[in-house]
Amino acid sequence: MLQKIKLWWNIIRPYSLFASACPVLVGLLVANITSFITAFITLFCAICLQVLSNLVNDYYDFERGTDDDRTGSPRLLAEGLVSAKQMLHAIYVTVFLCVILGAYLVLVGGWVILIVGVLALLFAWLYTATDYSLAYLGLGDIFVFLFYGVIAGCGTAYLQTHDVDTLWQAFYAGGVNGLISMCLLAINNIRDRENDAKFNKRTFAVRFGHKMAIFGMFVVVLLQPIFAYLAFGWSVVLLIFIPSILLFITVFRTTEAGVYNRCMLWTGFTNVFYVLLVAIEKFCFL
Repeated sequence: MLQKIKLWWNIIRPYSLFASACPVLVGLLVANITSFITAFITLFCAICLQVLSNLVNDYYDFERGTDDDRTGSPRLLAEGLVSAKQMLHAIYVTVFLCVILGAYLVLVGGWVILIVGVLALLFAWLYTATDYSLAYLGLGDIFVFLFYGVIAGCGTAYLQTHDVDTLWQAFYAGGVNGLISMCLLAINNIRDRENDAKFNKRTFAVRFGHKMAIFGMFVVVLLQPIFAYLAFGWSVVLLIFIPSILLFITVFRTTEAGVYNRCMLWTGFTNVFYVLLVAIEKFCFL
């Protein structure tokens, strides 16, 4: 039993869950929590959507054979440690959880949250699932910024306040999370560029090459303190630039898969560091 739990824990890629949890936490900090039940369900629903996206990604990359020659972390479906049928069952269970949790949030937030929830489910599914999936068309970066950044931040804040006046701050504050997650995706795509090209996965790195992918990541890093300033002004939150630029320098100087993998993990810690900076700004510099 313990081995099965460990197996599925690895399958859901826990290091990636920071991408969904952190913008929700930032949205809660911006809005100030008025309902802890809604806050918890929002966080749990966001994590379930991330897990769903990971499971769907694994399943359809396996179906296409994209994971046959990976340089990143192992995919256990491709290695035969779980079956395709088991993975599909896990996907259906996760969809069910997302719908149940989302139904409560719709009751709280109304039709706006219904639209956000439907779009989030579609994004989780369409990111890899079809012949015209977002990941294979090279559109993943844009949607990662939206759903793991501004939409998560704004949606969370709205569920707490029902006040559109807080949404601009939540937009820019959540945008920093989205930019950090774009760095995660950029590192992944730089690392997998050659293998992705074999399977016609037209990521930014495949379309424009290694140098442009590195430059694109640099632009994303530069945008982080700008968004932080637009959200919080001259504040401690601007320190987010330090781990982000160190991350970029490491990616710029390496071509080793192992280093890329460690950098992807570092983006998760960067997201958490940003949440801590926002918390410090909110509670220590009122």
